[in-house]
Amino acid sequence: MKKDIHIGYEHFKSNSELNDIEKKLFERAKTARENAYAPYSNFLVGCAVLLENGEIYSGNNQENAAFPSGLCAERTALFWIGANFPNEKIKKIFIIGGPKEFSEKTPPIPPCGACRQSLMEYETKQNENIDVYFSNLNEEVFKVDSIKDLLPFYFDSTFL
Repeated sequence: MKKDIHIGYEHFKSNSELNDIEKKLFERAKTARENAYAPYSNFLVGCAVLLENGEIYSGNNQENAAFPSGLCAERTALFWIGANFPNEKIKKIFIIGGPKEFSEKTPPIPPCGACRQSLMEYETKQNENIDVYFSNLNEEVFKVDSIKDLLPFYFDSTFL
């Protein structure tokens, strides 16, 4: 099956350019990041997920001394939502990550490969794109309209 590849994004220099719901997601992701458990890497990630019903849920990375038993923020939130709201569509996910000692040079951090694949699974399951935002504490934000923009050669159930 042929798939069209589209790689496009929006770049916001500040969260002041975001709409009200995007600003709310930014703040919820920022708070989630502050509560991350990352004593080994000192790399804190938080995310906020907007569901179709308007509810917002958050997640953060959870590390474990028995590496790699921890879990990324995005998958923590996605799997919890999938377990508790299996039929609710995910509209947006906002991710803020970076070192505990954040610096002005820290760029916006996109989802890792495993989180990209997990987001792809949810897009496929709901047959609808998820807006993906990633940012830093300096409030610089990137937005893609689908995880496919960050994972153009994706694998999904259409291959099975």
